[in-house]
Amino acid sequence: MRKLTLVLASFLAFAFTFATTAAKAEVEACLITKTDINPFFVKMKEGAEKRASEMGVKLSFFAGKVDGDHETQVRAVETCIASGAKGILIAASDTKAIVPVLKNAQDNGLLVIALDTPLEPITAADSTFATDNFKAGELGGAWVAAKLGADAANAKIAMLDLNESQPSVGVLRDQGFLTGFGIDVKDVSRWGDEDDPRIICNEVTNGNEEGGRTAMEKCLAKDQDINVIYTINEPAAVGAYEALKAMGKDDGSVLIASVDGGCPGVADVERGIIGATSQQYPLLMASLGVEAIAAWAADGSKPSNTPGLDFYNTGVNLVTDDAASGVDSISVKEGMDRCWG
Repeated sequence: MRKLTLVLASFLAFAFTFATTAAKAEVEACLITKTDINPFFVKMKEGAEKRASEMGVKLSFFAGKVDGDHETQVRAVETCIASGAKGILIAASDTKAIVPVLKNAQDNGLLVIALDTPLEPITAADSTFATDNFKAGELGGAWVAAKLGADAANAKIAMLDLNESQPSVGVLRDQGFLTGFGIDVKDVSRWGDEDDPRIICNEVTNGNEEGGRTAMEKCLAKDQDINVIYTINEPAAVGAYEALKAMGKDDGSVLIASVDGGCPGVADVERGIIGATSQQYPLLMASLGVEAIAAWAADGSKPSNTPGLDFYNTGVNLVTDDAASGVDSISVKEGMDRCWG
């Protein structure tokens, strides 16, 4: 009886030790976004949380106070390193300045995955899951040019960008739009150096509605006859539309092209606020990122890029009910069915 008791005690001790070790071995991951109010990042968080729950990954979430809040993101990375996380998913506000702290994370054994916004250089991340942001802008520019036809030669364009630090996502979308429209972008690695007289203004919005309205007011002060607006995202587009409405220019005479393709943005296309928007798939980006961190923790493997690209392309579609000849697009109905899946 004594031997049986000792055996049972040893077994229970082993079971307790195994359970404790298993609990300590739980994979931890961090998601760091630019803000926690932009619908795009809300959906990204939702996708990451859902996949993390399914895979038994403990997910911590951090966000900047506003788009461009680099310091908060730096502190978040440092917290993730200290917590023993296995990996970081990040949509960086400053794609250059964040690189050193992310290198420190990698040196401490963390996998770094860039979501939506490539780092500079892109190789600073172990992998990037993103829309082809240049293509996203290009589709919008091509659509506007096709809708204007011969009048594109006399267009007056407002470029409503992200912020002055020119993160890669903002540069890619801006330069893609102008390329799609048929404008020489000069140095493709930055916006604002173009000399085409059709570009009336480059103003920054911080990717939100208030910023979009203020930026558009500044552009209209330069030229009230602006008839083409590019915006970095849909909240900025809504703000720009409000500025147009205040001047009685909400009659459809101004074409607005944007990027993101969230459900609210697609609804704004349906309502006629936005003419066309390029749809991204942040839920897919985030869920793939969680899977990559889990694989890294399990066997040290890293994800592969899409063949021929230096990132994993999660896809993009132009959403509009006013299709243009020669420009691929999907309907508002399909866009609503697919929004941010």
